[in-house]
Amino acid sequence: MTKTWHRPTLWLAVVMAVGAVACAVAMVVDGRVLQGAPLWAKPFKFAVSLAVYSATLSWLLALPHRGRKWTSGAGTVIAGIMFVEVGLIAVQAGRGMFTHYNSSDDPLNQFVQMTFGTAIPAMFLANVVLALVLSFQRFAGPDVRWAVRAGLYLAILGMASGYLMAFQRKPVTAVDAGGREVELVAGHSVGVPDGGPGLPITGWSTTGGDLRVPHFFGMHGLQVMILLALALAGLGLAERVRTRLVVVAALGYTGLFALLVWQAMRGEPLVHPGGTTWAALGGLVVVVAAGAGLALRSGTAVPPPVRQPVPQR
Repeated sequence: MTKTWHRPTLWLAVVMAVGAVACAVAMVVDGRVLQGAPLWAKPFKFAVSLAVYSATLSWLLALPHRGRKWTSGAGTVIAGIMFVEVGLIAVQAGRGMFTHYNSSDDPLNQFVQMTFGTAIPAMFLANVVLALVLSFQRFAGPDVRWAVRAGLYLAILGMASGYLMAFQRKPVTAVDAGGREVELVAGHSVGVPDGGPGLPITGWSTTGGDLRVPHFFGMHGLQVMILLALALAGLGLAERVRTRLVVVAALGYTGLFALLVWQAMRGEPLVHPGGTTWAALGGLVVVVAAGAGLALRSGTAVPPPVRQPVPQR
């Protein structure tokens, strides 16, 4: 591995970390709320999430591989758009206004909506380019290689699930932190209005489905897969076993992501799963456990005896 991490994404990670601290302070000193949640909670969550994501990309892009011009360029595009995105979310928070799905005719809000409408798809495509370039070449060991590839595609699935929120056409009139009425044209909750009772910090709905759950789990599959590969290496398992365990984990994580999308779309809260959801989760656990068991057994199989050559007389 090279010693130089990708600088734009590394700097973004630093900026996001500082921004997260600033938003945490703002939550303490600014008591305004938006749909029942602290006004600065949203930029805080975005800053923390993107600090982790961009730091991971910076490490990943330092892995020796071909096509570095393409991957570095994609990483730079991603970093730039993430910076603009969180910056605009913070600006809207400072104004006490909704960031997403806001149909207000306020000129700055219109600029924010137009920017999101063009920049977010561009960031999505940059992630796709990054994943495709790294899908057709060898880098690092096979366990890390498959962890990176699987993690990138899981992150892409997580990003794509965000469009499910935008496609929910459920216009509703809400009141922002300044007391202004505004029509929101979409939302993240299913079966209940946005802004109802939610979990601490995340705010995920405890009364209905919430599409932010699979969005979060998918996007951060990249970190989970890479950390898993590094942890397995630390356990001293054989490379073949590590690689198979990573593949099993990737398939299991994909199944979990699909289950969370299905649960949210049925209007079911994450913390109150029904019998059908429990049954599906149980089946997934059994399949993953069986796959992990087979992968571990492959490392304990006794190799066939090596035949010694018969000496010639």
